[in-house]
Amino acid sequence: MNNKISFFRSIQFKIAAIFMLLLLITIEIIGAYFVHRLEQQNIETFEAQVQLPSYVTTSLANNLASSSAHSRRNVRSTINDISNIQNSDIEVIDSQGKIVAVRNSSNQNIIGQRTTNAQIKDVIYSGRKTTQISHNDRDGSYYLAITPLISSNGDSNTVVGAVYIRADMDQVYKSINSIVFIFFVASLVAGLLGALISIVVARAITRPIAEMRKQAIRMAKGDYSGQVRVYSEDELGQLAVAVNNLSVRVEEEQENSDAERNRLNSVLTQMTDGVVATDRHGKVTIINEAAQSFLNVDQKTAFTMQLVDLLEISATTSFDDLLANQDERIIEPEADSDGDNLILQADFSLIKRNTGFVTGVICVLHDVTEQQKIDRDRRQFVSNVSHELRTPLTSLRSYIETLNDGAWKDPHLAPQFLKVTQEETERMIRMVNSLLDLSRFDQGTAKLNVELVNFNEFFNFILDRFDMLIKNNQEKAAAAGKDTKKYTIKRTFTKKDLWVEIDPDKMTQAIDNIMNNALKYSPDGGTITCRLIDTQRYIILSISDQGLGIPRKDLKKVFARFYRVDKARSRKQGGTGLGLSISKEVVEAQGGHVWVNSMENHGSTFYISLPYDPNETGGDWDEAL
Repeated sequence: MNNKISFFRSIQFKIAAIFMLLLLITIEIIGAYFVHRLEQQNIETFEAQVQLPSYVTTSLANNLASSSAHSRRNVRSTINDISNIQNSDIEVIDSQGKIVAVRNSSNQNIIGQRTTNAQIKDVIYSGRKTTQISHNDRDGSYYLAITPLISSNGDSNTVVGAVYIRADMDQVYKSINSIVFIFFVASLVAGLLGALISIVVARAITRPIAEMRKQAIRMAKGDYSGQVRVYSEDELGQLAVAVNNLSVRVEEEQENSDAERNRLNSVLTQMTDGVVATDRHGKVTIINEAAQSFLNVDQKTAFTMQLVDLLEISATTSFDDLLANQDERIIEPEADSDGDNLILQADFSLIKRNTGFVTGVICVLHDVTEQQKIDRDRRQFVSNVSHELRTPLTSLRSYIETLNDGAWKDPHLAPQFLKVTQEETERMIRMVNSLLDLSRFDQGTAKLNVELVNFNEFFNFILDRFDMLIKNNQEKAAAAGKDTKKYTIKRTFTKKDLWVEIDPDKMTQAIDNIMNNALKYSPDGGTITCRLIDTQRYIILSISDQGLGIPRKDLKKVFARFYRVDKARSRKQGGTGLGLSISKEVVEAQGGHVWVNSMENHGSTFYISLPYDPNETGGDWDEAL
């Protein structure tokens, strides 16, 4: 911005110009009045000087009334004796228009001639005095006076002639011009002095204003350090003090505003909830990092969008609808790059001024994905438990009703029906016990009886039991003449003794669940490979089968409660859908981790890692044995 103002556009020039104009107008008005009065006074004085005394006009009239030669000589003598009228021509004319006497040595030859001046003739005929001031280039300025000479004869007055006076006024006007010139010079000097004074006064007035202007420009740029100098205690001085006080107050308010803005930005940045604010037209003006993450949008792009477009609700809701109704809404944005779907609860509130004028809308986004998931899982859990309990109860009811109808008397059917009811009852008991175990883990009330165990021997003991179980099942099937699947358990263990602190009972339960799944889903003649290795801080055991495997989309869900990849097959084989969930809770309660790798039609491998101290050797525990 160009802060330079030209002199002719400045207030200093305007004040000086106004002062000068007022001064010049005042001088001109006073000068015009003064010159007019001077001229009028000089002319009146001059007229008084060139007037003939009354005794002279009376003498001239009496002499003209007498036609004697002596009287005519007296007229000439009287004219020549007039001393008060200098540089003038005087003529005395009788009633016949003849020139009787002349006061001008160069015009003595016109005596006795008739006058050719029409004005003189008019005065003689009319008897009225005539005066005139004339100006011309040839004769200059002169004063002309024609006075009738009236003789009193009894009761009547008779015009016997006239006196013609023509006086030169050049000297009078020279004197006036000289005075006017002096006045002009004085006016010019006064104007120059007035100009200097006006500039000084204007600078005295405009200097504080200029400094206040500079301070205002600095304040507009955010610099509040300067102060306006106070030159006086008048209105400008008070204004300068007010500007200085304003600068201090604005600086304090700016600091407070910046602090509040920084606190607001800090709060918005640290908030886990998303915050979006708009102007009164619905355009986004503020968006914090949480909202950007929720809506998968950057700040620059968000500032170009309308709120309803940003929330992807424009198809059903307009911004006017939000102004009229601020009810909460559930929003499900598009999945992010990781494929995770969010569920957001949007709460709206209006931004209003003190007058009630709406200037925008604030939208607060809460991530309710987990809450919705919990609600969904709870509903699914109730549905699964109801279904899992209803199936054996229905079966029990059917068999009991059949027994009540008389089947208990049949020596062949009764034992079979009782066996089925016993199996279904045990199945429900197992499921209820499993649910109780999971509930204890959820509530943190599950108790662990930790012991220092040689994990090599512990894992071998579990696998030996499964070897025995497989062998017994095969022998029973052979004795009954039935076919059963054959399995082989392959072991690949480290030769190093691995001493780990675990709860043997619960860890046995976890490994049993995984081994049972491997046996259920392995094909006839399949091999179940069990490995045990150690790292610097963990032991890792794995159980691999050669079954159908788990589809990729189901890998994240296999440890969920009641989740089954093949629901029909799992129920047919007596599964409750809680085994892997319990295994996960047991391992994690002991500081471990469980996961699975699988490829459809290529089997699955379940891994369990447990914390391990390589320096632990069993020591006194071996000696006690």
